[in-house]
Amino acid sequence: MNRLRNFGFLLKDVSRLSGLNFEREAVGLNLTLAQCKVLIYLQRNEGISQVRLAERTDTDPMTLVRTLDRMERDGLIERRQDPADRRARRLFMTTAAEPVVAEIWRIAARARAASLAGLSPAERVQLVSLLERVHDNLTTLVPGAEADAPLCPPPEQAEEESPPSIAELPARRTRSRKLSP
Repeated sequence: MNRLRNFGFLLKDVSRLSGLNFEREAVGLNLTLAQCKVLIYLQRNEGISQVRLAERTDTDPMTLVRTLDRMERDGLIERRQDPADRRARRLFMTTAAEPVVAEIWRIAARARAASLAGLSPAERVQLVSLLERVHDNLTTLVPGAEADAPLCPPPEQAEEESPPSIAELPARRTRSRKLSP
């Protein structure tokens, strides 16, 4: 069978498994994966509208509203009136969210290192480079795709340590909706 036929399925499954791996690493964070995504997108896009955030995170708008309601109650985000459109709300992280975001990045680095275990540093760079080229192709081909969507972590994000070997990886898995016990 032609292995290229599996391209889309493989990308989707790698994304799914990557999310599950992040959840496994983030058990004690007491946030859902969706909440973590919101905070990372807000860090990169302060003042984004709720509609645009729903598009960027590929989240149903009503589901996102419930997620944002909880995060606002928890003091992690704030909604502000859009000065140009009284119907729209803009989203901002609070100061209280900053250490949470820093912890999300630390967890993401661990999860990424585990995902890339067994690949040399050159292979990891090559993999990301190739995926960036595929991303560029798709943003050109897909009407309405946003080429300006940020892909890179913030500049202060340090390079991660060498990935662990497969033998060093934890074996447990969790599939709970919450990232805490």
